[in-house]
Amino acid sequence: MVRLEELEDEHFINKPDSTSDGALLVDDDEDYTDTDSEISSDAGSEPDLDESLLDRLSALRDIVPPKTRAKISSVTSTLYNATSTTVNYSGKGLWVLATSILLLGIPYALALGDEQQFIEEEKQRQMMAEGAQGLIQSGEPGQEQAKPAL
Repeated sequence: MVRLEELEDEHFINKPDSTSDGALLVDDDEDYTDTDSEISSDAGSEPDLDESLLDRLSALRDIVPPKTRAKISSVTSTLYNATSTTVNYSGKGLWVLATSILLLGIPYALALGDEQQFIEEEKQRQMMAEGAQGLIQSGEPGQEQAKPAL
C-alpha cells in the first residue's frame, strides 16, 4: 500500500514580514544568484577566437526555426540515402561487368585469336598447294606454256 506524505518547503514555513496589503518588506538577496554568464563576466574583454567552424554552425541551430531544421534534415537524409544506394548499386554493377568480362570475354578473345591463326594456316597451305601444282604443271613436257594476258 502506498502512503503519501506532504513535504513543506522552508520558504513557505518561514514567511517574511509583510504589510497590511500583502507586499513583502524584506528583500531576500539569497534568492538572487550570479549566473556567471559570459555576458556579465566578459563585458570588457575580447571574444574567444578559438571557435571552430563546427562550433559556429552548431550555434546557428537556434536561429533556424524547427520546421525549417526538420525540412533540411529530411532533405539531407533523403540525399544521403539516394547517394548511398546509387553508389552501392553502381559498385555491384561494375563488379558484375568486370567478372563477366573476365569469365566470358577473355576466353572468347582467345578462341577468336586461335580461329584467326587457323584461317591463316589454311591460306598458307592452300598457297603452297597452288604453288606446288604450278611447278608440276610447268615441268611437264608437251604442254604449252601459258601466255600472260595483256
